Amino acid sequence: MLRRIVSDYGMILVLLALCVLFSVLTLKEQMPEGAVAVRELVARVERDHAKTDVVLVVGAAKTASATLAENVGRRLKKSNFTDMHVVVGEPRDLRKVLDGITSKEKTIAAIVTAGDAVKWRVIEQIPERYPNSADFELITPRARLWPDFLKRTNLLAIVDRIVVIAVIAIGMTMVIIAAGIDLSVGSLIALSAVIGTLVMKRLGGLEAPPWAVLAGFLAGIVSCGIVGAVGGLIVARFKVAPFITTLGVMMMARGLSFMLTGGFSIYQVPKTLTWLGQGSSLGIPNTVILLVVLYAAAHVFMSRTRMGRYIYAVGGNEEAARLSGVPVGLVVVFVYAVSALAAGLGGCIQASQLNTGTPSMGVMYELYVIAAVVVGGTSLSGGSGRILGTLIGAFIISVIQNGMNLLGMESYTQQVVLGGVILGAVLLDKVRGGRRLSAFFQQQAND
Repeated sequence: MLRRIVSDYGMILVLLALCVLFSVLTLKEQMPEGAVAVRELVARVERDHAKTDVVLVVGAAKTASATLAENVGRRLKKSNFTDMHVVVGEPRDLRKVLDGITSKEKTIAAIVTAGDAVKWRVIEQIPERYPNSADFELITPRARLWPDFLKRTNLLAIVDRIVVIAVIAIGMTMVIIAAGIDLSVGSLIALSAVIGTLVMKRLGGLEAPPWAVLAGFLAGIVSCGIVGAVGGLIVARFKVAPFITTLGVMMMARGLSFMLTGGFSIYQVPKTLTWLGQGSSLGIPNTVILLVVLYAAAHVFMSRTRMGRYIYAVGGNEEAARLSGVPVGLVVVFVYAVSALAAGLGGCIQASQLNTGTPSMGVMYELYVIAAVVVGGTSLSGGSGRILGTLIGAFIISVIQNGMNLLGMESYTQQVVLGGVILGAVLLDKVRGGRRLSAFFQQQAND
């Protein structure tokens, strides 16, 4: 029973364990933010003060406390606080309001604020400069224990980092299940972004219509798909090792990206380019919606379609698959084309996130993608693996990187840890391929 649980849900348990670990390690006192802070501040004002009291809601301009002050002010106004003042700006703006209130011989009952505004000297000097208001109450959000890891902004950062890698990993999973490898995906990210933004620039640049973005995306994705299909054809038809073939494609795609741009980034792009990578629908980032749709479709494809079964058959035993009537050559070309198309889509997403196309995009991404696939349980020997396992593997890689960043670990230390994770995943794959761990080590000793 335990063995089955570990086999079926092991990666999910690892991911949950990592989340718990980094939550504990990053636990510290935090000031509540957003809607939570607004509710707390409004509740305290309503509890401790009358509707006719003079209440100042203060925020520093161009900071989170400004938004907080405006939201608290709106809530207090709805609660019928008749002498409430919202001050968003600089210390001198607060001083002017204080002078005006004092000139009317009114007494300040409370100042509601957060963030940098709490430290303004003008607030500290109120008892001295405005004696009638010396007993005012300073209301700020109460600190509470909460992990940096579980902050909403950090969780969004994890998802944002994972999107491009996870999208490309769909195609890489198919390639590795078919007993191949694709080293070109990082360079294809750059090629897709460059071709896509060049098309947008030619169609009007900054003034291009919204459909130019779609045209650019299609051009970049289709171009990468053609490159991938050619690489797959070389592997299938001429039996060139996938490692060498995709290594050559990687170098050519990167070089072509620099040739097309002269080594410069392309900034003359429509404003609507950012819709995919930075926009949201119904409060959910568009990239997250895209990721869910793609993984659902890929899971159904690999588990429910004939081509999906063919991919597993080719990776398990190519000769047996050929004798069984599987079109091995077509399958090989197909998986490399899909991998390239996924890389092309990843390039479009990254161009949208950065609002530019640059030939230096995607450096080292092929290694992170392969790592996500392997950590997700796909065997490098081919024939086994799960699309949803790859998504979990991508999250594991991203969570580890994010957690180490929060803990302030050096970049070279992070590389050591990630390298160890990848080697551990490969070792586990080898162990799963045999019968027992002891048998595995005994075989190595005999060799």
